[in-house]
Amino acid sequence: ADAAGMTASLAAGKVVTLPSVGLFADGAAVRTIGSETFRVCEKYVDGMVTVDTDQLCNAIKLAYNDARVILEPAGALAVAGLKKFTEENNITGQTFVAITSGANMDFNRLRVVSERADDSERTVQITIPETPGSFRLMYSKIWP
Repeated sequence: ADAAGMTASLAAGKVVTLPSVGLFADGAAVRTIGSETFRVCEKYVDGMVTVDTDQLCNAIKLAYNDARVILEPAGALAVAGLKKFTEENNITGQTFVAITSGANMDFNRLRVVSERADDSERTVQITIPETPGSFRLMYSKIWP
């Protein structure tokens, strides 16, 4: 969602320049899309699906669990978008193909992917005072 230059350009009907882009899917993160790419997409693309970083991480995990391949974030965009599209439109029982690419993944980024891929858990960071009973008090607030 933080590098959706094509989505913004198609909505505006012209190539636009984003004020900034996120770098997680750095292979697709450009502030200004190419004019030829825009021309082709404007003519042939019916719609765009925008995903966030957590959805990208989940797509990387899905690809690994399904095919034992580790996609780079930009390469997982098709999987993330397809998953979001089918879920939002309640589509089941059909076959779809997501074209993936890329292997620009290092262990630091893979750690981030692993932490963000599963939306059933959340990380919470808090600071408690170094006094007797403070941990018990904090615990009673989250698990009464």
